[in-house]
Amino acid sequence: IGFPTGCSLNNCAAHYTPNAGDKTVLEYDDVCKIDFGTHVNGRIVDCAFTLTFNPVYDRLKEAVKDATNTGVREAGIDVRLSDIGAAIQEVMESYEVEINQKTYQVKPIRNLNGHSILPYQIHAGKSVPIVKGSATATKMEEGEYFAIETFGSTGKGYVREDGECSHYAKRQDAQATLRVKKAQSLLNNITKHFGTLPFCRRYLDRIGETKYALALKHLVDTGVVESYPPLVDVKGSYTAQFEHTLILRPTCKEVVSRGDDF
Repeated sequence: IGFPTGCSLNNCAAHYTPNAGDKTVLEYDDVCKIDFGTHVNGRIVDCAFTLTFNPVYDRLKEAVKDATNTGVREAGIDVRLSDIGAAIQEVMESYEVEINQKTYQVKPIRNLNGHSILPYQIHAGKSVPIVKGSATATKMEEGEYFAIETFGSTGKGYVREDGECSHYAKRQDAQATLRVKKAQSLLNNITKHFGTLPFCRRYLDRIGETKYALALKHLVDTGVVESYPPLVDVKGSYTAQFEHTLILRPTCKEVVSRGDDF
């Protein structure tokens, strides 16, 4: 597994996975984003789809799936990242969804992006915007890996951090003098089992860590470990996500996460 499986619900767009004791139950009217991935020797495949039961959300899913496929289609060697963002936004905003007799234009969540991927580094140096307006001239290059992911919302199209954190990752440049013995022990275990790949509290439970809350907080406070709290749009809104990973080979563009279902 490349990182904790996200199952963010409704107005929560990303970075939610249950911690131990979470009693949340998936309901008929929920919009659930399944964000998951695998890795082989640090080579990560990152993908996502949106699960619903109520057909009222079908247009929301269609908008985001179409936008992601547009991003995949537009991607290529020497393509400007800003041009991909403009194409994604144009497609997504062409959709409307009616929920409870109210019509919403589907908005891209402008502060969420796709990203380049490096070995053992899920979010590498380049971001793939999902809206126009970026002035960057940064281009995709041969041999690079990218996760093309788009998020659509019936809310403001902007997320903020809120809720109990479950996602963490050791920083690439992690260096600190840890004065708490338990924190050093926890860091050693994180390095051994996860390296710089993301992990969640359930993973720590699974490898036998107990009573680690203060040690984990110390690692976050000292900048050794990065925390990734849930990202939410306004209450009452609904968000959807689709994502694929591609490789820019010299003679082709290979979508390594593509399957029969999405």
